[in-house]
Amino acid sequence: MSASTDSIAVQLPPPSPEKAPGRGGFGVESVIRSATLRYVIKRLAQSVLTIWLTITTVFVLIRMAPGDPAYSVAGPLASSDELARIRTSMGLDDSVFTQYLIYLKDVVRLDFGTSYSFQAPALDVVLDRLPYTITLAVAAILLTVVVAVPLGVWMARHADSRRELGANVVTIAGQSMPDFWTGLMLLTFFAVVFPIFPAAGFTSWSGLVLPAVTVAVLQIALISRMVRREMVNSFASPYMTVARARGLTDRRLTWRYAMRNSAIPVLTALGTRFAALLNGVVVVEVVFAWPGVGSLVVRALETRDYPLIQATVLVTAVLAIGVQLLVDLCYPLLDPRVRLGKGASK
Repeated sequence: MSASTDSIAVQLPPPSPEKAPGRGGFGVESVIRSATLRYVIKRLAQSVLTIWLTITTVFVLIRMAPGDPAYSVAGPLASSDELARIRTSMGLDDSVFTQYLIYLKDVVRLDFGTSYSFQAPALDVVLDRLPYTITLAVAAILLTVVVAVPLGVWMARHADSRRELGANVVTIAGQSMPDFWTGLMLLTFFAVVFPIFPAAGFTSWSGLVLPAVTVAVLQIALISRMVRREMVNSFASPYMTVARARGLTDRRLTWRYAMRNSAIPVLTALGTRFAALLNGVVVVEVVFAWPGVGSLVVRALETRDYPLIQATVLVTAVLAIGVQLLVDLCYPLLDPRVRLGKGASK
């Protein structure tokens, strides 16, 4: 019996190198890559659906709103015949469903029509304003990270103490103040009483300071309180007790362990706020005469500029969805336990 068993063992073929773990299609890394690819494809499909729903909703709502684009173009003294001629040239005399089908066909060809108020391609008008909004959003979110994360960590390390009381008062006040009031106060003190920064426009980089600070005040208040909450939960975790027992320094405990385990919800919040800023901070842009997409939308709504409204919404929606997708893809880098998609866990 033993001889027979030995002979069978000798005759067994060696394991195929293509199927060995970690070398072929059955390795853990290949499974993770496949799951990540499936996740990205799924998210892209969801993004396309979201964009379609967004542009469809905007298309319907702006046509349900009161007002006549032809009247805005022709002026109050236009005759009925002239208004009818302008509506025909704009395609507004067709049914809403026909206009919608034409719009979808043009969107596929990246043709968003001609802006009524600028008499230029609507997409070009939006892309000319978009860098200003991106600049403001990036400056505000960087300022938020630089201030809110250390402030939140400090509040967590001094949680429920008298020293944290002052920080709580400041963050609650920042969270309560509306953007327009913050902007007006900053304008009053730093552009009128003490003329340190420009009051409006973007003629130099100094003109970015007041709008960025105005936008960042609310973001700092929100993110710092979130960092504080997540860090307090991390400090109370069992693994932190074990790490302290091993004699690790407070600095390493805070930034190497607690902060890393709190990073995902904080990153999610930052990504959400950044995506919202890319849609245009309308109030701040109007207060500071900032030439971004927010003030552009206000002008488009005033003049019933359908092509410009639709182009602005589509471009900002694509940017916001792209930011959210990048945030999701960063999760495994922050926490190796996170895997994108169900296939990675198999």
